[in-house]
Amino acid sequence: MKVFACTAVMMQTVLSLVLSTNPSFNYQTPIGIIYNLVKFTAPAFIFGILYTTTRTTNQNTWGNYGGYMRKQWSALFVPTIWWTLAYLLIFPNIQQVKPFNSIGTFCWNFINGNAAPHLWYNTMMLQFIILMPFFWALAHWVKDSTKRGLLAIIITVIFFAAWIYFYDMQVFHGPHEQSWYLLDRIFISFVIYGIFGVLAWMFRDKFETLIKKAVPFLIVIFLAVYYWTNRELFNFGYPVKLANAPYYKPSMALYALTVIGLVAALAIHHINTNSKVLPIFHFLATYAYRAYLSNVFWLQIIWHLGGINLSKINPLLNIIICYILTWGLSFTSAYGFHIAWSKIKSSINKTNSEKSLE
Repeated sequence: MKVFACTAVMMQTVLSLVLSTNPSFNYQTPIGIIYNLVKFTAPAFIFGILYTTTRTTNQNTWGNYGGYMRKQWSALFVPTIWWTLAYLLIFPNIQQVKPFNSIGTFCWNFINGNAAPHLWYNTMMLQFIILMPFFWALAHWVKDSTKRGLLAIIITVIFFAAWIYFYDMQVFHGPHEQSWYLLDRIFISFVIYGIFGVLAWMFRDKFETLIKKAVPFLIVIFLAVYYWTNRELFNFGYPVKLANAPYYKPSMALYALTVIGLVAALAIHHINTNSKVLPIFHFLATYAYRAYLSNVFWLQIIWHLGGINLSKINPLLNIIICYILTWGLSFTSAYGFHIAWSKIKSSINKTNSEKSLE
């Protein structure tokens, strides 16, 4: 789930940048169609993270919170801090909404995700990490009770439908479109995917059986909803604006859940057959989050080294080249920085150990 989400979100970034060059309408059409195809990334990432975290920590309580957060601090918060600083100091031109002009606005953009186009997701995702005890409580509550699991699903769907309706009326082209834009990075806007991730692990046997039987239906739903999302986007006319394809619509929510189901079915198949590709996916999943953090950084370098010029010649060819290079550099840097930091820590520990012996 993490690998699919990370791989697809990099395409979103490339498409957005190429579309900013105002290509002809003939190019804008495929850009919009491809964008809708990969518009499942944040929900899939949240589902995957909550599934994994529940799998590894579902026995935890508030008493384990300190140890849990220390692990998350080094795994998630530290890389976020470093990459956010890199964007604000090296590429301040890519800030969103309002660039910083003081220490206060610098700190504000550092926290709220406006430091780069993709960092809104970090602001939202880290809220799930901080609020994990509430998801542990949910896991404990539904354990071994199918009725409670179904009740949790029903309540979640009703609440989320109401939230989507509220967002559509008040924010998306509504009276608070500009003033309430931060609602798109509050955990509530993605809570359905987190709760479903918890439930998928707690009822994993039933979930696996359901997914296996539902694959043909999921494929049909996928095609129908994908057509629906594209029709909605192009009903706004040209030029195509990707802001008209937000996550917070019934069509997008259903699309994301359908893709999550299909990716889960693929994963279950590989796990059950002990597929040889599993080690590859496990390796990529380990570095997916750090690769995601860096992808806009590398894309900016690629863009300034020639991507912007190629976009004027052939936008689609530029999308392919920029995407492949961005993906490769993002995962390579994530792995490379991990190895380098591991060696530095090992050297420091060795030095400290030698001093203690003296």
